[in-house]
Amino acid sequence: MDQPSVTLGILLLCATGSWGGNICTTRGVNSCKQCLAVSPLCAWCSAEVWAQSTPRCDLYANLLHNGCRQDHIEFPSSSVTILEDQPLSNKGSGGSTTTQMSPQRIQLNLRPDDSQVFHVQVRQVEDYPVDIYYLMDLSNSMKDDLRNIQNLGTKLASEMRKLTSNLRIGFGAFVDKPISPYMYISPPEAIKNPCYEIGETCLPMFGYKHVLSLTDEVTRFNEEVRKQSVSRNRDAPEGGFDAIIQATVCDEKIGWRNDASHLLVFTTDAKTHIALDGRLAGIVQPNDAQCHIDKDNFYSATTTLDYPSLGLMTEKLSQKNINLIFAVTDTVVGLYQNYSELIPGTTVGTLSRDSSNVLQLIVDSYGKIRSKVELEVRDLPEELSLTFNATCLNDEVIPGLKSCMGLKIGDTVSFSIEAKVRGCPQEQQKSFTIKPVGFKDSLTVVVKFDCECSCERHAESNSPSCSHGNGTLECGVCRCNLGRLGSHCECSEEEYNPSQQDNCSPRPGQPLCSQRGECICGQCVCHSSDFGKVTGKYCECDDFSCVRFKGQMCSGHGQCSCGDCLCNSDWTGDYCNCTTRTDTCMSSNGLVCSGHGSCVCGRCECTQPGSYGDTCEKCPTCPDACTIKKDCVECKKFERGKLVEQQSCSRMCRDEIETVQELSDRGKDAVNCTYKDENDCVMRFQYYEDSSGKSILYVIEEPDCPKGPDILVVLLSVTGAILLIGLAALLIWKLLITIHDRREFAHFEEEKARAKWDTTHNPLYKEATSTFTNITYRGNM
Repeated sequence: MDQPSVTLGILLLCATGSWGGNICTTRGVNSCKQCLAVSPLCAWCSAEVWAQSTPRCDLYANLLHNGCRQDHIEFPSSSVTILEDQPLSNKGSGGSTTTQMSPQRIQLNLRPDDSQVFHVQVRQVEDYPVDIYYLMDLSNSMKDDLRNIQNLGTKLASEMRKLTSNLRIGFGAFVDKPISPYMYISPPEAIKNPCYEIGETCLPMFGYKHVLSLTDEVTRFNEEVRKQSVSRNRDAPEGGFDAIIQATVCDEKIGWRNDASHLLVFTTDAKTHIALDGRLAGIVQPNDAQCHIDKDNFYSATTTLDYPSLGLMTEKLSQKNINLIFAVTDTVVGLYQNYSELIPGTTVGTLSRDSSNVLQLIVDSYGKIRSKVELEVRDLPEELSLTFNATCLNDEVIPGLKSCMGLKIGDTVSFSIEAKVRGCPQEQQKSFTIKPVGFKDSLTVVVKFDCECSCERHAESNSPSCSHGNGTLECGVCRCNLGRLGSHCECSEEEYNPSQQDNCSPRPGQPLCSQRGECICGQCVCHSSDFGKVTGKYCECDDFSCVRFKGQMCSGHGQCSCGDCLCNSDWTGDYCNCTTRTDTCMSSNGLVCSGHGSCVCGRCECTQPGSYGDTCEKCPTCPDACTIKKDCVECKKFERGKLVEQQSCSRMCRDEIETVQELSDRGKDAVNCTYKDENDCVMRFQYYEDSSGKSILYVIEEPDCPKGPDILVVLLSVTGAILLIGLAALLIWKLLITIHDRREFAHFEEEKARAKWDTTHNPLYKEATSTFTNITYRGNM
């Protein structure tokens, strides 16, 4: 079962009583309009003939089951209708109109407390025209910078031609308001020559002057810049915001084109005055955001209007689709970085002391702007709330995100947007606009609120069905005239019948009208209350008995209905005190809670040990960049590792992979990393983040793996080893035998030398002659 089916099933279970009863039949409504406001699942039967014991406000299926004909059922459904949908363009410099957002116009029909989801696509087309207006601080400290940009037009055109074939460039300058205490007024010579005290000559101080309208003749830019000279103001901050607002709203003077990217490059080495700073000079009139460039191209209201606020600048920059680039020196880059976080579509670059790197800074900033798509909403009705889901790269849906980063020219991203209405607005139709920051394209959303029933248009006044004209028959029920009561207005308030009181309690023995009303003609007339409204057939419901959180009913994020909090969209919980939005948990790297935690009730709960901060962005003990990006290399290049197993590779790793033969030196923004993979191969890669914020992983094509054994060498080595071992064994055996024999022979010689033979008597010797004695011989007897 798909997700929408599951969601619808849960809603039906909730409405039909499995989880607390049928919401349509338990709210005590007595009109079609009230029924539609109970729940988007409720329907009303407008049939004139209807059993009094059967509720008219019920689920659509229940009404059909109870015998209400389909043409008598009031059940408007929410819907989305596309009114205009021009296809997205591929190139910007063509004869036809360029379309970078689709669709362009839709209509939403919404029931009370219902929602609908619609989809938009945005594409950064190739070769889109570009207008660049260079706004420069001409205070005395920028003298070196002025010399270095005299050929900027030609160089910038040469570089930007690689990105667009249709470039126009203009120039303007600013210092500060020519009024004390911002300017030098003493000695008198300092008024015309603010550099008088330092022995130099410079221009009188001015607020803002428009020098060159946007033109494709880049040599004119160089010529006009060479004509400029610096001036000098007294205090450290400049009046740059005055210049920004005038360059923004004076579109006819500047020459902003409709079908072009608008870049306003703001260069300075100092802080800038903001709203209310004008009080130092006695200027109390707020900036009106109107064009005040006179015939001499100077800002004529510089001494009468205060500096603009950040909010006013943001509004006007958005209306004119202008991307602001702060090109500032390192001493103030932190301040302008804070400003950029408050002004959508703004980038910040560090300008060298003499502006020698401004060309590369502009090109890099333009690339950064073009690599990001961020949606903004204008004129959203307060009854509506929007929830965004982004599909940026690899078709992965990222909930709660309305921006995509790391894009290339020509990439198409999409967003799903859920619009939910709270209650029923008084105006039946409203509209709002959704547009990408810095784009001229936009989506107009027309919202029609279906709060009324069609049967109300056929109401019959003084109908005979309502007790001979004592009421108006509307949607099958009688709306009684003053002083009349009853389902058919058959009873007068002046009449009284004790038997009718049985109809004023839900069960015998229960108090009449819940002790919060009077039973008149068998109907409960609920008492008024200073706390709120008492409603229901038996006065059993009210809108003030719900739980309070921090002193507010339903936390201020819902409506109390019969003791229950009906939460507004984006809120949940028994007290409606838990938001379901995740944009407050989105960190600067585009991940919820920086990937170190989870978003609970709009706050990050850091789960990674050692992580802390509002978005868990601080984590001294977390793995370093090499450890984190190692997993991205494994999953994106080799399609293996834990991120592949967890199916989170495309969400966690938005880096671009590039295979190289050798790692080159890309400066301090690059980190060289080394690790061993599962095969004991040494992988080397470089983690680099360019000026546009895009992360690139340069991976060595071939890992350094230990070489495998050579089979022939192994066989020869083993054979040789066996032969050598055998030969060595034989030699050892021969040596041992020889040693043994020699020892035996030596021992024999030694025994031989020590032997002494007895030659006088040999016990084994026998003589050859044997002598015998005749014992019987007696001699000469």
